[in-house]
Amino acid sequence: MRVVSVEQLKRVLASLPENPRVVASGNFATPGVLLDAVDSVVPEYRLHMLNAQKPLPDREGVVYESTFVGPGMRKSDRLVYIPCRLSLVPVLYRDHYWPDVVLIHTSSRRHDTVSLGTEVNVLPAAIEAVRERGGLVIAQANPQMPYTYGDAQVYEHEIDFLVEVDEELPTHDAGPLDDVSRQIGELIAARVHDNSTMQLGIGAVPDAVLASLTQRRGMRVWTEMFSDGVLELHKRGCLDGDVPLTASFLFGSRELYDWVHLNKRIRMLRTEKTNDPAQIARQARMTSVNAALQVDLLDQANASRVRGRIYSGFGGSTDFIVGALHSRGGQSFMALQSWHRKADVSTIVPRITEPVTSFQHSFVATEHGLAQCFGRSESEQAHNIIEHAAHPDARDGLREAAAEMGLL
Repeated sequence: MRVVSVEQLKRVLASLPENPRVVASGNFATPGVLLDAVDSVVPEYRLHMLNAQKPLPDREGVVYESTFVGPGMRKSDRLVYIPCRLSLVPVLYRDHYWPDVVLIHTSSRRHDTVSLGTEVNVLPAAIEAVRERGGLVIAQANPQMPYTYGDAQVYEHEIDFLVEVDEELPTHDAGPLDDVSRQIGELIAARVHDNSTMQLGIGAVPDAVLASLTQRRGMRVWTEMFSDGVLELHKRGCLDGDVPLTASFLFGSRELYDWVHLNKRIRMLRTEKTNDPAQIARQARMTSVNAALQVDLLDQANASRVRGRIYSGFGGSTDFIVGALHSRGGQSFMALQSWHRKADVSTIVPRITEPVTSFQHSFVATEHGLAQCFGRSESEQAHNIIEHAAHPDARDGLREAAAEMGLL
């Protein structure tokens, strides 16, 4: 590994092959200094990131690639969306979308390693794929990035060039919960027992669920990501102290980052492990909470597209839904508000016309209640979704549609 300045790095980057594929840390660990360096010397390239945030290089010659589309790429005409569940993204790097250079945002050096900190995810697989083909691994080492363990640790011999950059990390302030999210969270939390294992992402409903679990004990965490709600469970003594907290990426407050720094209770694992349905299924009372844009009377969910245009992607929801259903005592919740305020329409529809992201959930959860789905006939599923999850103003129309579909 060679420590270089940004100007020295630019001379290295100028020798990249024509139109290289650049894989970079996504979510909330964007290596901005490295991306700016690439953009300044490489005329055309493919930028591959998960859930990319703003700002990003945005000009002709830069093609965006993503299996999970974030706000930094969402409305671009130069976006190439690659359908893939999160657990299989490493296979893409190995067999289909080979990186030429991987840009990672890491902690400062500790002994002969750095840590991927808050964003492990698919990056170990990308590093392996690029090294196998003779490409470059470049680190932006930041003393403000927490040093986390597990698969987050990267040895110096795996890195070609390192640039030292001291800059603040993006943080997230959850803010006050709205009434609808709080209602949904309380309904889900009421079904969660002590000694359960939780998968919860970021957002109002996951925050509301966690806020309602503060009286539970022996709770465990096996998830793609977690935020400050898990830190609050730790403070309240709700977590099982004998079981590590397992995740693949993090996003939250500076206090959260300070808590996970050098914390050996936190295991940051690569996505092939966290999102392996077989490993998820081994967790005690695995409880998965995911969000949708629409759900239909066949218990199919659209969490990916709006008016035919890709909004996000599969992510890891399908991995965790399957894993939770196979777990002894496990359950999978698909949560959404029953009414879309801006569009002024029901989010429970007779049959989804968009591509389906997932299906077969334990419960569909809205502010009006929980509709039990798995273990019920299709007629019972439709009845439960209409009577327990749909907005009252939509129920008559849904009953008529269900009868026409032969469900009622």
